Amino acid sequence: MKTQTNIRHLTFTLSFLLVLSGPLSLQAVPESNASSETNRASGQDPLGLSLPTDEPSTVFSYQLEGRPDPFSPFITEKATSSINMDEIVDNEETLSGMQLFEPSQLKLVAIVFEDSAELAMVEDATGQGYALRPGMKIGRKGIITTIDPNQVIIEETSVTRSGKKITNNIVMLLKKKGEE
Repeated sequence: MKTQTNIRHLTFTLSFLLVLSGPLSLQAVPESNASSETNRASGQDPLGLSLPTDEPSTVFSYQLEGRPDPFSPFITEKATSSINMDEIVDNEETLSGMQLFEPSQLKLVAIVFEDSAELAMVEDATGQGYALRPGMKIGRKGIITTIDPNQVIIEETSVTRSGKKITNNIVMLLKKKGEE
């Protein structure tokens, strides 16, 4: 009975030590020194495992150049080749005041010069009159640049898809009485 108690006590002690120390590491002992020497010279372990050598290990580095982007989508939209880069693009500005009228819809009826102030009077198809001053916007793309004694010059600036600016001057002539 005493031997069973001793065996149980010994088993408990060993299992307790295993839990505390972690898994056991076993090493193989070579059979003789001669076989160990030949195995070391050949670079092999007696168990068939490779031994570390004194050669420097190869360092891996990732080369980004010439490789596709791993995060780019597989499905892409095809670019349409029918886009004309010389096409004029309209701006999305809300129009107000004289921007609602194109210069061709207006008739120049009077020009007034007073000291340093220049003023031109125009009327629309219904006979409603409006005053124009230099720097005022008119139409979708026009700005009144100069008011002369017998004409008003409007500069229209358009922008193409490629960003090129195209300017066009429109001249509104003051017609004398009796001219149409």
